[in-house]
Amino acid sequence: MLRPRFHVSDALSRGETLELSPAVSNHITRVLRLREGKQICLFDGTGVEATATIVEATRKSTLVNIEQVGVKSRESALQIVLAIAMSRGDRMDTIVQKATELGVQSIVPLVTDRTELRLSSERVEKKVAHWRNVAISACEQCGRNTVPEFLHPQPLKQALARFYDYKQATKLILHPEEASTSPLDSDCRELILLIGPEGGFSEHEVADAKASGFRTLTLGPRVLRTETAPLVAIAIAQARWGDLLG
Repeated sequence: MLRPRFHVSDALSRGETLELSPAVSNHITRVLRLREGKQICLFDGTGVEATATIVEATRKSTLVNIEQVGVKSRESALQIVLAIAMSRGDRMDTIVQKATELGVQSIVPLVTDRTELRLSSERVEKKVAHWRNVAISACEQCGRNTVPEFLHPQPLKQALARFYDYKQATKLILHPEEASTSPLDSDCRELILLIGPEGGFSEHEVADAKASGFRTLTLGPRVLRTETAPLVAIAIAQARWGDLLG
């Protein structure tokens, strides 16, 4: 039986006793109903994983003894950066959750001409923290020990300027109206995926992306929703160059 996994912000050291957060303690005792003597798995988000045994469990506080610590990587050799226009409602949460499960290493929320979600400066920090928590929960479920990096929401032009120096990366922009004759390279170790909002990228945005070294790519004869397209593209990339099915 797989041990329940929990993310912690503390350093993990063998032989130490660690007090887990109230939120994690509540989940352990009230949801999973785990008691003293049960083993759990802890990870710090940077690749370190530990086996721990519960020595005291209450709703507000759980103490565990850390027994084994090691670096356990379940990361793909394919480095994927997902740069995607922000969406309203829970669609962005779905994208972050599934992209994390599929092995994306970095997520860059974009503000484009047709982006629906516009965040005030006060909401940016809360939103990024929320998305990171979604990614942490996905890591707990799927077994990843490294939480994806989140950049702050930024205009498309700012992101393109950042990506300009990625000389060795394969750069693809999803654009259903146009595709390169052979957009997928035979080999790829670093991939930057550029995904637009529901209304798609504007013509000048596509032109700017091309000028920054991006090639257009379509995923087939049907137009996919903004929360579907990135996941299909990531899955294809991981199957072709990464560790999916491999």
